[in-house]
Amino acid sequence: MTPNGLYCPAGNFHIDPNGKVDTAVVTHAHSDHARRGSREYHCTTPGLGVLKARIGQNISVNHHAYGEAFYIRGVKLSFHSAGHILGSAQVRIEFGGEVWVASGDYKREPDGTCAPFEPVPCDVFITEATFGTPGFVWGKDIDLGKQIHDWHLENQAAGKNSVVLAYSLGKAQRVLNLLHPWAKEPIFCDAATSVINDCYRDEKVILPETIQVTRQTSPVQSRLFVVPPSFLRGEFAPVLGDDFETAFASGWSKRPRWGNSHPGFILSDHADWNDLLKTVLETGAKRVYVQHRGSGALVRRLNSLGIKAYSDSALFPKNPQQLSLL
Repeated sequence: MTPNGLYCPAGNFHIDPNGKVDTAVVTHAHSDHARRGSREYHCTTPGLGVLKARIGQNISVNHHAYGEAFYIRGVKLSFHSAGHILGSAQVRIEFGGEVWVASGDYKREPDGTCAPFEPVPCDVFITEATFGTPGFVWGKDIDLGKQIHDWHLENQAAGKNSVVLAYSLGKAQRVLNLLHPWAKEPIFCDAATSVINDCYRDEKVILPETIQVTRQTSPVQSRLFVVPPSFLRGEFAPVLGDDFETAFASGWSKRPRWGNSHPGFILSDHADWNDLLKTVLETGAKRVYVQHRGSGALVRRLNSLGIKAYSDSALFPKNPQQLSLL
C-alpha cells in the first residue's frame, strides 16, 4: 500500500491507483478505481468501452479477456470476473512462487449485466469489505424488477412520476435490466447514464428502451426515471414537475429510513457479510488483507476462524508479516 494505492514493486505497476502512474491495472471503471492521467492502462476486454467512456477515448490501454495471462516485467497477471459491474475484475498476480489476488469490488448475486463472480484460489487475498459488518445481509430471492415496477404503477395511478436514484455506471444498468420484462414504455435517463447504457448495449447486455433527458424534453407525468441523485439538483430536474416520488437503489437502503421517505430498494453491487466470508474461505488464502469500511469486523471474524487477517494498513514493505506465508 502506497500513497498512490496498491503497488507491485516486482512489476512496477499499481492496481486502481489514486493518481497518475506509469502503469495502471484497473479492476473496473468506477471513478474511485479508474482515474485519468496514467501513461498506460490494463483492463478487461468487456470493460474497455466503459473505461474509455469514463476517463478518455484516447488513453493508451491494453485489454485482456477473462482468464487470459499477460506479463508486466516478468510478473504474470490475469483478470477474473468480480461480478460487480460490466467488465469488473479481480486481479490475479503470480510471482516468485506465490499467488496474490486483489479483489477490487465484487458481488456474488446473479446479474444480467455482467459476468458472474469467479472464485480464484490464492495464497494471499486482498478483499473489499464495503458492507463488511453482520448487519448487511441481502435477500437473494427477491424480484426487485417487479418491486420497482409495482411501486411505479402505484405512483402512476396517482399521477406521479417515479424516480429511481441509481448511480450512472453499473447500478442504473442493473435496474434497467431488471425492469426489462416489465417495461411497457421507454424509461427516462440522464445524459451520463445514457452514454453508459450504449456501452452496455454494445456488449449485448439487454436493456429496455430509454429516452435521454435533454433541454428540449418537456415535463412529463406518470413516467419512470432512472437517474443518479445529482439529477434532482441539476438543470434538467424541472422535467419531473412538482409531483414525483423518489427511491434509492442501494445496499445502504438496508439502513433504517427516516420519516415518511420511501425505504428504497436494497440492491447492492457489493458482497454482503455472508458472501464476504464465503469468498474468503473459497480462495483458500493463507493470509487476507481487508479494505474499506468493514475492515475491523471482518478482520476479527476471520481471525476467529483461524485465518491470518489484517487491515490493508498492514500492507507496507517493512511489515515482516508480508515477507513469508508461513
